[in-house]
Amino acid sequence: MTGDDDEANGQQQDGDDSAEKRSVPVAWEALEDAFENNAPEVHSYLHLATGEVIRVVDGIADPGTHARISTDSNYLRIDPVSSREQYRWMERFIAIVEEGPLRQKLLQSIDGKGAFRRFKDVLMTFPVDRERWFQFRSERLRACMEAWLDAQGVVPVERPAWEVPPVDESKLDAAEKAARRVQRGSTADAQRRKLHEWVDTLPARELETALAFLEFLRDRRPLPRPVARDARDSEEPPEDGSTRVS
Repeated sequence: MTGDDDEANGQQQDGDDSAEKRSVPVAWEALEDAFENNAPEVHSYLHLATGEVIRVVDGIADPGTHARISTDSNYLRIDPVSSREQYRWMERFIAIVEEGPLRQKLLQSIDGKGAFRRFKDVLMTFPVDRERWFQFRSERLRACMEAWLDAQGVVPVERPAWEVPPVDESKLDAAEKAARRVQRGSTADAQRRKLHEWVDTLPARELETALAFLEFLRDRRPLPRPVARDARDSEEPPEDGSTRVS
């Protein structure tokens, strides 16, 4: 076989490998949750068309639904990170925590059954280190997810952005005006209730005065709205009789 044949065969092999890959708009946050949750009754699947993660819980989901999803070629079963591996992550994180009370508390928390819950409880009182742990764990989950996707022949691509449908401006204006009317009505109702409350608290000798004032407010005519003038019209002339130049 000549060198040209070897090169051609190599190119064909590369083409076959790339053809096996499948682009999927992976929902990363949902996938991260699935990788972290290794409860035996929880089964997670990645939909290869939409990138969404489907979670099936024994005792809650219909067994027929689980059977259908598990045999559907459009779904890929997700293998979560084992508890043993996640326990190693806690050990490695503690190793990079500075010597002090926090490190000692974390070391004690992972000793024995219930280590994961106690570990999280300790970090609740150390918000800065808690954020560091989330970042530490997310980096390792991301590495596991990317390795798993690559092994499954999945190429993660950007998810399509959800587009907000255009809104007719006239409809928007009408909606805003309606909302303002409702708000004004609500404010007026609240003020009327407040006024009733105040009237109820007035002594009897003040009721006549309050009633007279309310009648005055009801019967008075609205004052004419002043006409806007240029601000410079209200300026006083200079005392020396000179003219200001603007």
